Amino acid sequence: MNDQGTYFESATSDDVEALVELRILAMRESLERIGRFDPQRARERFVAGFEPKNTRHLMRGGERIGFVVVRREPDHHLLDHLYIHPNFQGRGYGAAVLGDLFAEADATGALMRVGALRGSDSNRFYARHGFELVEQAEWDNYYLRKAKD
Repeated sequence: MNDQGTYFESATSDDVEALVELRILAMRESLERIGRFDPQRARERFVAGFEPKNTRHLMRGGERIGFVVVRREPDHHLLDHLYIHPNFQGRGYGAAVLGDLFAEADATGALMRVGALRGSDSNRFYARHGFELVEQAEWDNYYLRKAKD
């Protein structure tokens, strides 16, 4: 548990539908803003890559308020998904999650990579927390954070 009163809980294969719903809810505004909101496509993309072993719920008081997916590669950690329920956004939960993930990566000296939808508020969030923009693609920006000693 961190100073935000949140903790991680492991996901199982039975959680996939609830996670898809949360992902769509969290991304809807950003995707609508750029004219790319398609709940079926969002569902298919998430389900195709879903691996419970890489997925953790963000819990607060027994309630799932978000989730995170981190894939540990040989030379880096890929922050594949970080979604906070809209009712809990802007309260520091995302920053608390990043703090925990940074501690895990730093303990092994791993770089951390993340991609963010262009035009999404998450770009400012990641930049504010030490990620550096390293590449821009048609729909996404890609960031890197070096491990701290």
